[in-house]
Amino acid sequence: MSKLVEAMNEVNDLNRTHGVTQRGGKKYTEVFVRVEAFRKAFGTDLGIDTQILVDDGKRVVIKAIVTSSAGVPVGSGMAEEIRGQGNVNKTSALENAETSAIGRALASLGLHGGSYASLNEIDAVQRKTQAQVQQRMAPTPEPKPEPAPEPTKPSPYSDLPWQMMYHNGKPAGDACTDANDFVKKFTAMLRKYAKPRVGSDHKIVSPRERMTSLKELKEANHMHIDRLGEANMANVDEVYRGQLKMLGAEHNQGEAR
Repeated sequence: MSKLVEAMNEVNDLNRTHGVTQRGGKKYTEVFVRVEAFRKAFGTDLGIDTQILVDDGKRVVIKAIVTSSAGVPVGSGMAEEIRGQGNVNKTSALENAETSAIGRALASLGLHGGSYASLNEIDAVQRKTQAQVQQRMAPTPEPKPEPAPEPTKPSPYSDLPWQMMYHNGKPAGDACTDANDFVKKFTAMLRKYAKPRVGSDHKIVSPRERMTSLKELKEANHMHIDRLGEANMANVDEVYRGQLKMLGAEHNQGEAR
């Protein structure tokens, strides 16, 4: 108890000498000053732990707990900040709320230095109120409609299921649900074929061999690629050419060694 009384007296002295003057003439001892007095009195016998209770992109709620060396809570405080409101909260709402919560936790022990509310909280009352009113008045954004599947081109293969094939002509798993699903899985397979891998001879498959496999893969799936819409076909072509270019560069590097 004597340590706490010592810390309270020091904070009160600091309030008179280093306190920040608020509206109305009262002084406020900033949190970092009180933390220094707290540490000077208790060292590591007491600790300060903070927890994020709410962080939903609009507001932040932090709880600070002062604990004994045995982990028993001896004081606590909470603080809320609205993201984007005020210069500090545009970039540091979480840190701002944590500082305020620590200040209130220290105040619960008597280390308030002239005011229980933190300086940031005092200045933020009007700002928070305006932000909450604006959030309630803001219209709820309408959900964006799901993009419609891209129409496919007329093709003699139009009635075929979107069954992706390996380069050797064997089916690659279950059939795709539509053209978009085919493009997503086929471009992923193009990238997979281009990656270094170990062949049946337990050696790394050369870039030239992987380029050949890519071409065979594309040829094995030409009936589906030919009936894709313009955007989907461009996507496939871009990925295919990109993987060939990468393998060509890898091959040239190997030849230069």
